[in-house]
Amino acid sequence: MAEDRVGPAQPATLKPNAIGFVDALVIGLNATSPAYSVAAVIGPVVALVGIYAPGVLFASFVPMLFIASAFYYLNKVDQDCGTTFSWVTRAMGPWTGWLGGWAIAMTGVLVVGSLADVAVSFGLLAVGLDSWAENTFVRQLLTVILIIVMTGLCVIGTELSAKVQNILILAQVAFLLVFVIVALYRVYAGTTSFDSVKPSFEWLNPFGAGGAALTGGLLLGVFIYWGWESAVNLTEEVEDSASAPGKAGVWSTVILLVTYLSVGFAVVAFAGTAYLADNAAEEEFIFALLASEVMGGWDWIVLLAVATSALASTQTTIIPASRTALSMARRHALPAHFARISPRFRTPDLSTWWVAAIAIAWYLVVSRISENALFDSLTALSLLIAFYYALTGVACVVYYRRHLTESVRNFFLIGLGPLVGAGLLTWLLVRSVMDMSDPANSYSGTSWFGLGPPLVIGICISLIGIVIMVVLRFRSPSFWAERRGVVDPDLVHGKEP
Repeated sequence: MAEDRVGPAQPATLKPNAIGFVDALVIGLNATSPAYSVAAVIGPVVALVGIYAPGVLFASFVPMLFIASAFYYLNKVDQDCGTTFSWVTRAMGPWTGWLGGWAIAMTGVLVVGSLADVAVSFGLLAVGLDSWAENTFVRQLLTVILIIVMTGLCVIGTELSAKVQNILILAQVAFLLVFVIVALYRVYAGTTSFDSVKPSFEWLNPFGAGGAALTGGLLLGVFIYWGWESAVNLTEEVEDSASAPGKAGVWSTVILLVTYLSVGFAVVAFAGTAYLADNAAEEEFIFALLASEVMGGWDWIVLLAVATSALASTQTTIIPASRTALSMARRHALPAHFARISPRFRTPDLSTWWVAAIAIAWYLVVSRISENALFDSLTALSLLIAFYYALTGVACVVYYRRHLTESVRNFFLIGLGPLVGAGLLTWLLVRSVMDMSDPANSYSGTSWFGLGPPLVIGICISLIGIVIMVVLRFRSPSFWAERRGVVDPDLVHGKEP
């Protein structure tokens, strides 16, 4: 009898074709937390630009669409779950690529705890447990439990994550749609108790409030689109990985635009600019304030919209950070154990749990300082987001530089568009640094080393990243030996390399 021969065990890989285009699209949408995002931004934006808030939300969409185009074309030639890290490394070198990957990982760490906190708070308010929501210990305990549960879903499998996300996006969209319809109906019926204003297409003019107000509004508005690229981070697990994830990212931004404009019109029309401006400091609780006014005894619908939005985003925000850590470890840019993939679930289990553990620690420590300090840490997100989005736009132009003049499409969609998007985001990054340098512009209003807390947090995260990068450079130098390159012409023209 022939002797059985068993070859060496093959290392586990992410599960290919685990989800389809629609699943990726839903995950991209949920990662932005639409209901929570628009609730958090609409008040401050109205305080700046008044009835032109929908126009600012539309203007904020422009750089996101350009960067989504960069994600699409870069994913087309490099289906790596590390996205920005991998692409920037190939186009601009390992040092810049590593910093891009670090920025993505840190955004997840900074925001997961806050998203889970919002999900718990609004969930408790929706079911009438207001006293629980006001109890700091209970709320934080439930928040930590929720992060652990959602992390477990991410580890168990991408298919299960996608199914949960499908349910959550349906619930969220349905709740928001009901809110929009009821609010606009009451505006036209004249049954509101506010100084309501009937919607007008003039509200779509982003320049209506003047240049200075537009700049401030864009600083707020552009970041409510953040998160759609989670669909592209799943590229190694999506069917038709060369095109479907990129298309999901682009379509996510378009659908978000429609969602934000409809909710923006409804909120501004129903409440009027004076009320929203007066309550701008309440930020994400603006929907809680308006819920009973718009929906009457059905206010729990609006509260659940925000709760499901934050719940969905708690899960999907873990995905980019964990996949980026996996990609970095595979290239020896992080310690090898971050590259571990569960043989059973085919997901990056170790890096996923690491992201969750650091996020929980950050949430608890910063919350101990003050609730305002937690909000300041979220404000620091804008620096990291603008940085890695702008890097991606530039990387697209650099990587495709030999093909930009081959066609009009290439010139505009691969060259000019991403470059303009990167330029706008760089401008917003500079403006953010200038605004955050003033302590008066922070939630806490206190001074850290003469600067605003959000800027100090952003600087500290950047410096920590640089220190870790330098240490790893000497511990595992192979990654830093990689050289910049250009895109393979065969991949650009759809040929087999």
